[in-house]
Amino acid sequence: MLDLTRQTADFVARLKPADLPDRCKEAARVGIIDCVGVMIAGAAEQPVRIVAAMLSASTQNDGVPEIPSGRNLVASDAALVNGVAAHVLDYDDVALAGHPSAVLVPAILAEGWSLDRSGSDAVAAYAAGYEVWAQVAALEPGHLHERGFHPTAVMGALASAAACARLRRLDPEKSAHAIAISASLASGLVANFGTMTKSLHAGRTAQSGVLAARLAAQGFTASLDVLEHRTGFLRAHSPSGAPRLDDAVIDIGTHWRLSEIGVNVKRYPTCYATHRSIDAMLDLVGVHKLRPDDVEEIRVNTGAMQKLMLRNANPKTGLEAKFSMEFAMASALIAGRVGLGELTDEFVLRPEVSATFAKVRCTTTDDVMDGKEPFAPTDQVSVVLASGEVLRHEPVIHPKGSWQQPLSREELQDKFTDCATRVLSRSHAASLFAQLWDIEELGSLRELRVTADRADA
Repeated sequence: MLDLTRQTADFVARLKPADLPDRCKEAARVGIIDCVGVMIAGAAEQPVRIVAAMLSASTQNDGVPEIPSGRNLVASDAALVNGVAAHVLDYDDVALAGHPSAVLVPAILAEGWSLDRSGSDAVAAYAAGYEVWAQVAALEPGHLHERGFHPTAVMGALASAAACARLRRLDPEKSAHAIAISASLASGLVANFGTMTKSLHAGRTAQSGVLAARLAAQGFTASLDVLEHRTGFLRAHSPSGAPRLDDAVIDIGTHWRLSEIGVNVKRYPTCYATHRSIDAMLDLVGVHKLRPDDVEEIRVNTGAMQKLMLRNANPKTGLEAKFSMEFAMASALIAGRVGLGELTDEFVLRPEVSATFAKVRCTTTDDVMDGKEPFAPTDQVSVVLASGEVLRHEPVIHPKGSWQQPLSREELQDKFTDCATRVLSRSHAASLFAQLWDIEELGSLRELRVTADRADA
């Protein structure tokens, strides 16, 4: 039997910023930048306002700001509300079949701010959390979505606890307890996709990481074989029923999965399962100057697991539309884009949009691409015109913004600016982006200009 809990904890406790390959540092930086931008953009959304209204301001000296309002909160509450904001628009990055930055960054900013840690500490904490998630996920041949579990809220609990343990500089024993505590706080259901509760998954998971590490620091205990035990984390959550616990190799710290898998930045605020098809549809619309009346049918071939996540064939709200291939294709055709402006109840309910849903025909394949994304090897989109002509786009393997086709610094900044200037001035957003781009040079996370100035408000 593997000694998984202790081995992952030992990696976390001993990890130093200097140990990280440059490619890992790059991925962590991209994840932090992108998450902070979408967090600021999401802060005004109703689910975030509801959660924030339940939290009392803190008078503690080690308090943490609610982003971007600046209201002082205890660290665990800041992680909760900022985590909900990071995920509420479904615009945050994707990897490991989930959303690592939406749980890691709110937890790291909260605990790192409270402890007055440096930017290089934040990068190391991000890597620690990501690598723990990736190592544990590598031992399960199935996909959590098949079991109805949201990986962000399940694997993310271990990751956020590991990140916070690294920030607290816990020894291997206490780091193991932190990870083990978090294993009992892991939960989130796919059935809640397309509702406010999906964003709560990220907030509660970020909060759980802060809580688990703080409890462990105070001597709170948990089972130090909780990940590998026959009644433990991996077997309890296993969709295959056969996690690799007997002969697998634990190579955390030598096989850097953050460098290899990276983060995939979203260009559209919808479920990542739609992005390859959106890329293809937008290409067809742009090249052929398509108008809604030109189109008789839109054919999409995608993965069966992708379609399972895209549960809303006839969405009525902006939240539901985030999990709808039918909406994604309609928005691409009618608006020529799929952006924050289209993910509103008003746009979704426009007659020409809902009429286009019926033109979308989805077929699926059970084939799954290599790696941990539960997606088909490609997405394929074709359009049948009213004339009978069929326009076919070449199969799409990796969408723009993926680790394989990354955004340039300028493109990443464009997205960040578009998000951040919903609250901040353009000059403030530019200053914050520059700080985050050079985050390893930051002496203290408290220097980050993540709250609105009076002139911005």
